[in-house]
Amino acid sequence: MRRAVALGAAAAGTALAGAYVGSVTGRLTLDLGVGRRTRRLGPIVVDVAAPPEIVYAVAAAPYAERRSRALRQKVEILERAGDMVLAEHRTPVGLGLVARTVETVVLEPVERIRFRLVRGPVPHVLETFTFEAVGAGTRLSYTGELGTDLGPAGAAWGALVARSWVAAVERSLAAIRAEGERRVTDGPAG
Repeated sequence: MRRAVALGAAAAGTALAGAYVGSVTGRLTLDLGVGRRTRRLGPIVVDVAAPPEIVYAVAAAPYAERRSRALRQKVEILERAGDMVLAEHRTPVGLGLVARTVETVVLEPVERIRFRLVRGPVPHVLETFTFEAVGAGTRLSYTGELGTDLGPAGAAWGALVARSWVAAVERSLAAIRAEGERRVTDGPAG
């Protein structure tokens, strides 16, 4: 009897660990449509001392036809159709795990970039970057929405995912700001 309980607990623990790793890495997406709850992501606003054309170009660079090796390691373009791409994003999330999210990315030069999650750790994410001229610079704004299923249990998972998701967005915005401002002072990278 004890052995059966121990084996059952081990099997449950293994299944839970597998579900966690599968969800975190985007290999397992549960989209049940039951008990859907959404939460806001952002807004996050960053002022960049560079014109909107430059800031937009930096933000859109991962989705361009020609990209650096570093960008290709972070973002793989799976499909391209006009101003929309289907892209797999790779983001380190700790413990040696890499989150892989697949998103549609709609490029609307130089005003907006929209993202819609197709596969990832939660069933629903919509995001938008907007670019607004402010004096000689740009106000880069991020807003989004993250949705989970299964009511309170899913909402708890969504809170964990949202924390990591927003941290990744903040890092991206900081990098966009730094590169945009560098291009103004140094000129485009060669």
